[in-house]
Amino acid sequence: MLYPRVSLYALMLAATGIPLYIHLPRFAAVNLGIGLGVIGTVLLVIRLVDLVQDPLIGWAIDRWPRAQALFAATATIGLAVGFPLLFGLPKGAKISVLVSVLVLLFSAYSLGTILLYGRSATLAKHPDPKELMTLAAWREGGQLTGVVLAASAPALFVAFGASAQGYPTFGLFLSVLAVLTLILTFPIWQRTPITGERLSVSGMGQAGALRLLALVLVNSLPVAITSTLFLFFVEDRLQLPGKAGPLLILFFLSAGASVPLWARFSNRIGPKQTLVIAMPLSIASFIGAATLSAGNLTGFAVICLTSGAALGADMVVLPAMFSVALTRAGLNASAAFGIWSFAGKLSLALAAFFTLPLLERSGFTPGQANSAEALRTLNLAYAVLPCILKLGAFGMVLTLPTEVSAK
Repeated sequence: MLYPRVSLYALMLAATGIPLYIHLPRFAAVNLGIGLGVIGTVLLVIRLVDLVQDPLIGWAIDRWPRAQALFAATATIGLAVGFPLLFGLPKGAKISVLVSVLVLLFSAYSLGTILLYGRSATLAKHPDPKELMTLAAWREGGQLTGVVLAASAPALFVAFGASAQGYPTFGLFLSVLAVLTLILTFPIWQRTPITGERLSVSGMGQAGALRLLALVLVNSLPVAITSTLFLFFVEDRLQLPGKAGPLLILFFLSAGASVPLWARFSNRIGPKQTLVIAMPLSIASFIGAATLSAGNLTGFAVICLTSGAALGADMVVLPAMFSVALTRAGLNASAAFGIWSFAGKLSLALAAFFTLPLLERSGFTPGQANSAEALRTLNLAYAVLPCILKLGAFGMVLTLPTEVSAK
């Protein structure tokens, strides 16, 4: 039951992460009446907290390895408390209140995520490259299941009569999920922790981890931008009201179905070669999205399938490569994954900080009739800019040495 429990904990984290990255901008704009520029600034401010917090969380997990059960409990309880507070906020709520709740949620989410990834060697049956890739497949499979669950839940709650677009009920659902997960997964945090040498910049550089951190930052930006703008693109640019939920589910189902395939490829031909196959799918998807006409549901569904499959490779291969690099070098992983976590979340903050005010200046208003210029700006921000960034990430992968691969 070790890997299924790991998968369940990952499922819970993903289900609680999706509202923060997908639903939050639209919830704050529509339900709370907050401007897009203000939302982008709030998210950037929270990332400044993460700048200090995430590495400290990783350091604390490494400093007190036998307290991993306490860390796991703290993370899940923070999420269980925070989501009913967030989605219960009334229209016109003070920005300071929103920021306080978001700091609680992002801190709890960071703690759980860094613990889960930083303890890869402990949670794997054996700390060797192939077993770490197997663990990654279970973990990311759970994550993607959680994403599908969270993406579909608000619409289901609305269908059963929930008010306020289903968000208050959604908050209570996530709270219950967090508590149940803590109870069911507690045994995995009783395993004897495997620790390594103290983390250092030179040690990470020699292990190839710094190069991978740079890659994850650049590679996360396209996903961060499309995650932030997905609901706007589907409902306002493509004019497909009510279709965002099903399309999001299709995207993540494709990612989830592809995870075992990419894990198998990675063990057979190596992670670098696997990414070289997968990344062009993302690039082609961005090009396709940029050329779609309004109302083209079938075309965007195909794009969701291909881009979802490409995301599956990113999710399973890159963290496993990082874990392997750290394990081979005998370095503490949690502090390193604290930096990894911050790099990923910094990309989300940058996406919100630059794209949301850009849309606001173009005159874009969610859920309203928009000018051709506003929709053109949305198209450029959602598809063209991520395509350019993904090309940069692909170039970085091509320069990776094969030694960082798990074989």
